[in-house]
Amino acid sequence: MISIKKTKELIEEDKKNWSLYLMNFVVDFRYYKDFESIKEKILISDEKLDALIASTVEYLCNELRINYPEWTAKIPACVHPYFVSGIENLKAISLVESPLVFRIRKVFVLENFLDRC
Repeated sequence: MISIKKTKELIEEDKKNWSLYLMNFVVDFRYYKDFESIKEKILISDEKLDALIASTVEYLCNELRINYPEWTAKIPACVHPYFVSGIENLKAISLVESPLVFRIRKVFVLENFLDRC
């Protein structure tokens, strides 16, 4: 299983396909439930990406009812709201549907953002 730190590195190398790397991590984490893969902190370098990754990790921890890794508490909210879809017509629904761990960091996603078959 690839770590969240390595996942972020892959995203930074290939920003166009960021969702592929993040969702691969989500699927693997749900399958393997490997806490070690989220333990090592990410390097803070990109406000939106950092907030998205930290929120995703906290969401997955909530699913498993485990404590968040300490590093997530150090990831600040975005200065300006970040609507992940980038689609103007989805902003209002994203405001309503975003899970709390995302909203805290001003990251707005649809409720099914992390759902995968």
